[in-house]
Amino acid sequence: MTQHYLIGGNGTQSVHLNLRMANRHGLIAGATGTGKTVSLQVLAEGFAKAGVPVFMADIKGDLSGLAKAGKPHPKVDERVQLMGISDYQQRLFPCVFWDLYAQQGHPVRATISDFGPLLLANFFDLNETQTGVLYAAFKIADDQGMLLLDLKDLQAMLNWMKDECKNLEDEYGGLSEASIAAIQRRLMMLEQEGADHFFGEPALDLNHLMQVTLEGTGVINILDATKLVNQPKLYAIFLLWLISELFENLPEQGDADKPKLVFFFDEAHLLFNGAPKLLVDKIEQVVRLIRSKGVGIYFVSQSPADIPDSVLGQLGNRIQHALRAYTPKDQQAVKIAAQTFRPNPAFSTEAVITELGIGEALVSVLDEKGSPTPVERVMVAPPASRIGPLTPEERAEVMARSPYKAIYNQVVDRESAYEILKQRVNQQAQVAQQEKLQTQQRIEQERLAKEQQKQQERWQREQEKAQQQAQRASNRRESAAEALAKSAARAIGSNLGRQIVRGILGSLLGGRR
Repeated sequence: MTQHYLIGGNGTQSVHLNLRMANRHGLIAGATGTGKTVSLQVLAEGFAKAGVPVFMADIKGDLSGLAKAGKPHPKVDERVQLMGISDYQQRLFPCVFWDLYAQQGHPVRATISDFGPLLLANFFDLNETQTGVLYAAFKIADDQGMLLLDLKDLQAMLNWMKDECKNLEDEYGGLSEASIAAIQRRLMMLEQEGADHFFGEPALDLNHLMQVTLEGTGVINILDATKLVNQPKLYAIFLLWLISELFENLPEQGDADKPKLVFFFDEAHLLFNGAPKLLVDKIEQVVRLIRSKGVGIYFVSQSPADIPDSVLGQLGNRIQHALRAYTPKDQQAVKIAAQTFRPNPAFSTEAVITELGIGEALVSVLDEKGSPTPVERVMVAPPASRIGPLTPEERAEVMARSPYKAIYNQVVDRESAYEILKQRVNQQAQVAQQEKLQTQQRIEQERLAKEQQKQQERWQREQEKAQQQAQRASNRRESAAEALAKSAARAIGSNLGRQIVRGILGSLLGGRR
């Protein structure tokens, strides 16, 4: 039996969403303050009641009220009576809060390897050469058996590639150091934007986004994007990664009575503003094909003109709130919005878009055959949950009851490229230190040997000098003795001579006497 749930009515006509066609995607559009958030809330509640899990990005923080029951209000009662809703009951819905920055919900993480080089290259706005280097980094990591889990792993890999460029060129082609440096600079910018919280483990298990309670209610997963929206590129790439992962991992479902999961992407224009054609083509491909996996995607934006035609043509269920036509650009946006609906002979769609009040919308859904129904002007049904955000205490209470806090709230840092390359660097440093020490020891030994040789030579010189001095002293003593002997000899010779002379003379003199 086909299930339907109420979107809105006008007292005479009601519009129900056909769950069999809910995976044909949808659009909620309208100017700020016209009721888009309430329409999103009503759709999410309808899916959850039907047992379909929901994932939504909460840009303003208003959607956290889904976790609390609404309160009675005269305007709600008035709308319930006008629309003839017989089973309206205010209630809360099972919610799980997520946050890339781990502040307003469980951290959402993905590994660098899961994210892949294509999305990173688009995120970094890399040129063709730089993209080739990034692909090489992933290939080298695979070949080396190293995991790329977080940003420091990729940084370590790039640093290593820069040092090993010449050794890697034969197998992986030219790896420009300038290109590597350009990627590293973008990684630093990414870290400054807080993306280091996103990359790592434990990575998000997609099955945890697809839970149904024992009572058969689909769990509503709310991503707090109040801070993330300030980094539009990261927001866009994250959402694209998420639906790409679902597309690659979910089995084909074919036509089913209801979707397996429904996504709501608020501020959808952020997905496409300034996005390169390659990225837009990727989004179009995923949106076109993911419905066969049982996943419905609903974009929320101010105008249908924010969505590329290639994607807009895939959105079968539409809710259009008021648009204002103050400028020629606004008037063009109104015309485009009107042209996206199947006309209703009862009124001019283009005229009504500018007349809608808060909570009013033009709605067209797909019928049983997949054809869009004529557009209807309706009041959007009142949500059963609270309109507006939870208090910090209420949010903390919901998070404390979450079954996933023990799984995701603790960071896991297992051995990966960073640790492996750091170990290699440490080993190389130890080897270099050992070689340096050995060199120093050899130099010291050579110095000591030379010093000993010098001392030996000095000692030998001193010995030779001492011997020479002793020899000279000995020679001097011998010379003195010889001189003394000669002097004595001369003296003796002299005395004897004198005696002889005297004797001779005496004899001579005596003879004369």
